[in-house]
Amino acid sequence: MKKNFKTFLCVTVLAALMLPLCAWHGAKTSKAFEVPESFDESKSYEITFWAKNDTNVNQTRIYQQAIQDFQQVYPNITVNMRLYTDYGRIYNDVITNIATQTTPNVCITYPDHIATYLSGENVVVPLDDLMRDKKFGFSGSEVKFDAPSYDEVVPEFLNEGKINGIQYAVPYMRSTEALYINKTFVEKLGYTVPDVVTWDFIWEVSEEAMKKDASGNFEINGQKVMIPFIYKSTDNMMIQLLKQKEAGYSSENGEVLLFNNTTKEILQTVASHVKTGAFSTFKISSYPANFLNAGQCIFAVDSTAGATWMGTYAPLLDIAADQLVEFETVVRPIPQENPEDPVMISQGPSVCIFNKKDTGEVLASWLFVQYLLSNKVQIAYAETEGYVPVTKKAQGSEEYQTYLDSAVTHEMLLAGNVSDDDRNKHYYVKIDASKLLLAHTEDTFVTPVFNGSASLRDAAGQLIEETAKGTRRKKTVDDAFIEKLYSDVTSLYRLDQIVPVGETKDMKKDLGPLPRPAKILLTCIAVVWVGLGIWNGAIWLKKKKAASLN
Repeated sequence: MKKNFKTFLCVTVLAALMLPLCAWHGAKTSKAFEVPESFDESKSYEITFWAKNDTNVNQTRIYQQAIQDFQQVYPNITVNMRLYTDYGRIYNDVITNIATQTTPNVCITYPDHIATYLSGENVVVPLDDLMRDKKFGFSGSEVKFDAPSYDEVVPEFLNEGKINGIQYAVPYMRSTEALYINKTFVEKLGYTVPDVVTWDFIWEVSEEAMKKDASGNFEINGQKVMIPFIYKSTDNMMIQLLKQKEAGYSSENGEVLLFNNTTKEILQTVASHVKTGAFSTFKISSYPANFLNAGQCIFAVDSTAGATWMGTYAPLLDIAADQLVEFETVVRPIPQENPEDPVMISQGPSVCIFNKKDTGEVLASWLFVQYLLSNKVQIAYAETEGYVPVTKKAQGSEEYQTYLDSAVTHEMLLAGNVSDDDRNKHYYVKIDASKLLLAHTEDTFVTPVFNGSASLRDAAGQLIEETAKGTRRKKTVDDAFIEKLYSDVTSLYRLDQIVPVGETKDMKKDLGPLPRPAKILLTCIAVVWVGLGIWNGAIWLKKKKAASLN
């Protein structure tokens, strides 16, 4: 009995010493949120909501109205909103506030950003249990407003918020990229706009538009300035081209595949059209809409959420009225490699919830998130831009279908018998942009999300930007240029430090040296094992001596 007790004691000490060591080297994971049995409406909660809008004051009003209406339903919940004009600023502020444990409660964000937030411990709330909870989940029995059910959220949009199989975000609005075309100029050049535009068509028409007259003006517009093709988001341009060409970008587990021969071909094509002046980017030349509306651009690629800036009669304009040129705007999917199998990216803001010590505070945040998905908020916000509601419930509602059927056409605007209010709400370019995504939801895709995917996205765009800048500076975009560019971009965005899931060699490399407490524990473990060996050896010698005496 005494021997067994000593053995048990030694093993217990050894196990106790090993437990904290294992904890230190384990991966950080978010614990499932335990949904409270009830929500205490006698207790006051104050939650913060970080949102993003551009210069569209209507979006701000919708947020404010949503908060006001929600607080009437739940008077014990106060929602304080902080507005940003850039998703990147929200991301940076969240990263800063994670360190001080002062994150907001609810945040408009992107899954790529959330993947970085998850590098902290229990920072973002997993939503799987909350979404399906019978009382407080989607349209749960205790939810005090008309919320959508789980099945009424568009599955393609909902799946975008999953990281490693866990739901960390729900969609708020969805958009894609669209090709906004000056149809008048295309036809003047002798072409007809197809239903689906190919890259070959874009490049051919763009180069044709570069012809000048004897005075040095461009023949197509009679001006000194013409950039036929301008792309707003070059990261999306690269990502979508690689997808269309079935080339690598990244694997699902975070392996960087961007630097391949297809990427090289894309960059060389970009360089050839930058060299003639037929192509430019937002970062180099400014907003595509400004050039389009001034008759200085024929093809402008931007988000469907930017539709109200596009065209002669756009409700939102950033140029003076005397700079506007009369033309008809048409909306098409982004340029395609295969028009029979169109591919386009799905994008748009999602909403995540940050963990707090008070489970009631987290539940209050979740209730507010659900309210953002209610028909009243979804439809109102979708009508401000070329966004699409993220629920089938809102998309199929009579109110939204009536909105889609009430477009103010180019002909009506040209005739001049449309009120400003009707033009703002029912501008045909905006509605056509929404219809584009509705018709192609199943043709959209999203990129893999992992810690570092936001950097990889930035790197994809940087390749095009640096190629364009280099070409404009008369550099030759050859193998040496691209090889150096790959190296510079890898270093700039630290892509060589991204650790794919399951790559134990790289994971070990990134762990660095063991902390001092871990070294002490390992030493203690070694001492225990040596002690066990000496003790067992002494017992063996004692038994052997006793046996010899007998």
